[in-house]
Amino acid sequence: MPAPTAIRELLALIDEGFNRKSWHGPTLLGSLRGLSEAEAAWRPAPGRHHIWELTVHAEYWKYAVRRRLASLSPGGPVPRGSFRLEGSNYFVRPGGGATFKDDVKQLVAEHARLRAAVAAVPATRLGARFPGRKESVDHVIRGIAAHDLYHAGQIQLLKRLREGR
Repeated sequence: MPAPTAIRELLALIDEGFNRKSWHGPTLLGSLRGLSEAEAAWRPAPGRHHIWELTVHAEYWKYAVRRRLASLSPGGPVPRGSFRLEGSNYFVRPGGGATFKDDVKQLVAEHARLRAAVAAVPATRLGARFPGRKESVDHVIRGIAAHDLYHAGQIQLLKRLREGR
């Protein structure tokens, strides 16, 4: 059975921000394409995030949204603290033995899991609020698409700064 129109539109929105052709320029995944580990780990200034850290940060927030959405589905909630790395939000990279390519693969895999969670949301719940939160379900889904685009732009800027342009 095909997904209802509203769910299809939300899936298209998150894909356009992540890895589908779009009019606005590079997507999040497109902004990462072709980067070396050294380029991804270049820090513009002390205390500032680099591209590699932003990559895992984006993965984490896809996971966080997926966790919220899973609470609405018959499969039930995803346990808190089940992200593949200890901690939340920003993660020190390089570290833990993973390569930049490994972390990009994890980002892609988390996007696929997020898509499945969005597809499983009952369309009748899109306007509902998450328990104990102000945001509606559709607002959070749109927000994760905007989050990807925000960081895609940030990554593009970091690439230009590194090149001295």
